[in-house]
Amino acid sequence: MIAFLRGTVAEALPQSIVLDVGGVGYEVHVPLSTYDRINPVAGQEAVLKTHLHIRENVQMLYGFATDEERDIFRLLIDRVSGIGPATAIAILSGMNVTAFKSAVVSGDVQSIARAKGVGKKTAERIVLELKDKIGLASTWEAQQEGTTSQAAADAELALIALGFKQTESRKAIKAILKEKPQAGTDELIRAALRHMS
Repeated sequence: MIAFLRGTVAEALPQSIVLDVGGVGYEVHVPLSTYDRINPVAGQEAVLKTHLHIRENVQMLYGFATDEERDIFRLLIDRVSGIGPATAIAILSGMNVTAFKSAVVSGDVQSIARAKGVGKKTAERIVLELKDKIGLASTWEAQQEGTTSQAAADAELALIALGFKQTESRKAIKAILKEKPQAGTDELIRAALRHMS
């Protein structure tokens, strides 16, 4: 798996960036939110968090400005039935991570349905599956209310994106926060992985 790329921007279009990494050009498909955030200009250095998606006859590399964007992308393609990479990219292009979380928490189907190629039924399925099946909405709601930290919410999202169950992820994070209340996201993820193995 390619976790990230650091290189020089060779070409930049709103939905794809070609990064020159040691003389090899990687075409990376990005949501508009990532494109706007890194504002790629040919010749400048850029870093992208990546996800390699392999299908029968195609390998596609997707890139994101932040781990949180990549985690939402992975959550959508792995945990919501009928959502592929193109739809997940369209959703992240249409709204930032904070707006997406708020839409799921409040059940705002209309906002999610505005993304290109996402209809009302697909948006309803996203809200239903993320809210009820995975239970992430409760974490995001607690984050908005200030009863859980940004680091804890991000760590939980990352662990779920890696395939762990929400309940065991939350339990591990709570145990770590009792010992280290100021732990950051990366520290929480590493400690939780050790705790759950």
